[in-house]
Amino acid sequence: MFNKQNIVATLVGAVVLFLLGWVIWGMAAMSFFEAHSNTALMKPDAEMNLLLVFLGNLFAAFAMSSLYGKWARGHHSASEGLSFGACIGLFVGLGMGLVWMGTSNMMDTTGHIVEAVLDIVYYAIGGAVIALVYKATASKEAA
Repeated sequence: MFNKQNIVATLVGAVVLFLLGWVIWGMAAMSFFEAHSNTALMKPDAEMNLLLVFLGNLFAAFAMSSLYGKWARGHHSASEGLSFGACIGLFVGLGMGLVWMGTSNMMDTTGHIVEAVLDIVYYAIGGAVIALVYKATASKEAA
């Protein structure tokens, strides 16, 4: 679990998830979700705790990297990671998203649908990056 591939993939994955999340939800989709949220969900920039956001991404990347290492069984490629990450996105975006939609008033239906699609894309990209790091570090170890 704490081998070189997993640690490096976790760190790189955390940085990618952090930056990609900022691009997707902090820039590209911010006004969309403001229009489809039922309450003011986002904290103002001055009140955000980026350390907590990064730590959340670090733990998510560690979980993804650990699961990917077992799931891939040594067959590392961008497409393997993409499909793995898309499965994680389905779990979060549709699985948890439908639970949140059924139990809260966070967003309207359109907001939840778009959130699910963005989650699938977000985690698919994160999975592809993690897979590529596994592949790169595996080839160096084999040499």
